[in-house]
Amino acid sequence: MLDTINKAPLIDIQQACRSFPKGSGNDVMVLENVDLTIREGEIVGLLGRSGSGKSTLLRIIAGLISPSSGKALCRGEAIDGPPPGIAMVFQSFALFPWLTVLQNVELGLEAQGVEREERRKRAEAAIDLIGLGGFENAYPKELSGGMRQRVGFARALVVHPDLMLMDEPFSALDVLTAETLRTDMIDLWMEGRLPIKSVLIVTHNIEEAVLMCDRILVFSSNPGRVASEIKVDLPHPRNRLDPMFRQLVDSIYARMTQRPEPKAPSAEGIPGTGVGMILEPVSTNVMAGLLEALAREPYHGRADLPVLAGVLQLEADELFHLAEALQLLRFAQLSEGDVVLTEEGKRFADMDTESRKTLFASHLTAYVPLAGLMRRVLEERPSHTAPAARFLTELEDYMSENYAEDTLKTVISWGRYAELFAYDEHTEMFSLE
Repeated sequence: MLDTINKAPLIDIQQACRSFPKGSGNDVMVLENVDLTIREGEIVGLLGRSGSGKSTLLRIIAGLISPSSGKALCRGEAIDGPPPGIAMVFQSFALFPWLTVLQNVELGLEAQGVEREERRKRAEAAIDLIGLGGFENAYPKELSGGMRQRVGFARALVVHPDLMLMDEPFSALDVLTAETLRTDMIDLWMEGRLPIKSVLIVTHNIEEAVLMCDRILVFSSNPGRVASEIKVDLPHPRNRLDPMFRQLVDSIYARMTQRPEPKAPSAEGIPGTGVGMILEPVSTNVMAGLLEALAREPYHGRADLPVLAGVLQLEADELFHLAEALQLLRFAQLSEGDVVLTEEGKRFADMDTESRKTLFASHLTAYVPLAGLMRRVLEERPSHTAPAARFLTELEDYMSENYAEDTLKTVISWGRYAELFAYDEHTEMFSLE
C-alpha cells in the first residue's frame, strides 16, 4: 500500500457544518464541526446510524452541496461543484434501463469527451475487472441485483478517479451477494488492480466497516459529529471469527450505544429529552418478541448486541433502534455493547396480553413525553378529541417535517397497542377510547 503519512491529503474537511430549513422556519443542524482528512492509499469508513449526516458529508465532498460553514478542500483547493478525480457508487443501482451495460459504463468517459475507441477499450477493461465480461450488451433488467451494482462499480472505476465515494453500496443486496462483492473489491484493492487511490465508504454496518476499512470515523447523531476515530490494524484478508476482529466489533457497538451522563434529571421522562425527542418506528410486536427472547435461554436477561444481531439477522441500525426503544420505556438497559432486561422487562415477558398492554401504557405515558402530552390534552378537552396537526406542529418546532411525521406515527402505533387513545386516519383525529 502507499505511504499515507507523507502524502498531501486528497480531501481536507475542516469544521464543516451543514443545516437545512425545517417547517417552523428555523434551521435544523445535520452536521456540526466535522473534521476529516483522506490521504492516498487508504479506505476510510464513515460509520453511524441513519440520520447522522454521513451521506450529507459525502455529498459535500462530491461537490453536490456546500457546507453552511467551515472548509471543504480537494487537494488544497476549495470544493465548488464536483471536483475532478472523484467518482461515486450509489446505494441504488442508478443505471439507465434503456442503455446496455457497456453504454452505462461508458457514460462518464463520454461526458469527459474521451474518443469512442478509447472509451470502449477502457469500459470493456472495467467490465472485465469487476467480473461481468460477456455481459457488455445486456440491459439492466437482465441482470441480478449484484450484477447491476457491479456495473455501478465499473462506471465509477472507468474514469480512474483518485477517490471513489461509496454511499452504502451493499445495503440493497442480499447477504451472500453483498459479502461476495465486498470480498472481490478488497481483493482487487490489495492486489493494486483498482485504478483508484483511495476509497471513502458510508455504512451503518459495523462488521462491514471493520472488514474493509483502514480507518473508521464513528458518527453521533442530531447533529452529526465525529464521536471517535478508530484505526484498524488487522491485516487483509480479515476473518470475522478472529478474536481481534470480534473484540473490535464489540468495542464499536459499545461506543455507539454509549450515552453521556446527564447533569440533572428531567421532569419529562428520560434525562435530557422532552417532547422534541425523535422516535424511530419500532414495532411493539418486535419489542415484545425481543423481551421474550431475552428472558429465556440462552440469554437469561442479558445479550451481547453483535451476537444478537447475527442471531436475529438484523442490521446494527435496526437493533440499536429496537434496543433503545426498550431502554426508553425502561424495559431494558444498554451497557457496554450489551442489552440487559430490567425487572419491569422481565415482568412484561411473563405477562398475558392484557397485562402487557396495561404495563406498556403506564410506561408509555411516564417515559415518552409526547405520549404523556397527548393523553393529557385528550383528557383535558371537553370533547376528548384533538387533531393530529396540534401535535405535529409542536414537533416541527424541534425537528424536520419528515422526522416529525415519523415520530408521530411511532407514538400512534405505540398508543394504539397500549389502548391509550384511538386515532382515525381519515379525519386525522385523536380521541379517548
